[in-house]
Amino acid sequence: MLYIQETKVGPMAIGSDGEWITHLYLPKNTVGLTDIGKKEPKVVKEAFRQLKLYLDGKLRDFDLPLKAEGTEFMKRVWEKLLEVPYGTTASYRDLAEASGNVKAVRAVGMANARNPIAIFIPCHRIIGASGKLVGYGGGLELKTWLIDMEAANVKRLNEEAKKRG
Repeated sequence: MLYIQETKVGPMAIGSDGEWITHLYLPKNTVGLTDIGKKEPKVVKEAFRQLKLYLDGKLRDFDLPLKAEGTEFMKRVWEKLLEVPYGTTASYRDLAEASGNVKAVRAVGMANARNPIAIFIPCHRIIGASGKLVGYGGGLELKTWLIDMEAANVKRLNEEAKKRG
């Protein structure tokens, strides 16, 4: 079942089986969704709460039960995405190396594109080898916003830590 809420970047839909978060639809992908639930299960309420905190720059790491369906290779890539630190980026090549096959850059790109739980599994942190932003299911404008928001929050937190000594 899917549940939609408005966020600061537009409407997002979260899919759940009642126990696990299985999907997150970014704003440009929510148009035309069907099977929309009215009463959010506890796990979905918590996912939206954490998503709001994240988008407001108040949460760096999600603590949610995630279940993404895909091939074993895709799951391995998605696990590696979870290791890319908040406020940083990595290239598709970096991700291929971390996934155990440096020659699998294109396959990593495909796995990244098929990530069903974007943001919670942070595929937006993956960029081209040249450092350019390439491909994002939510559009490059949203990808840029997410990367910039994270970088600004890291900078702010580092400055606050320096002031505290």
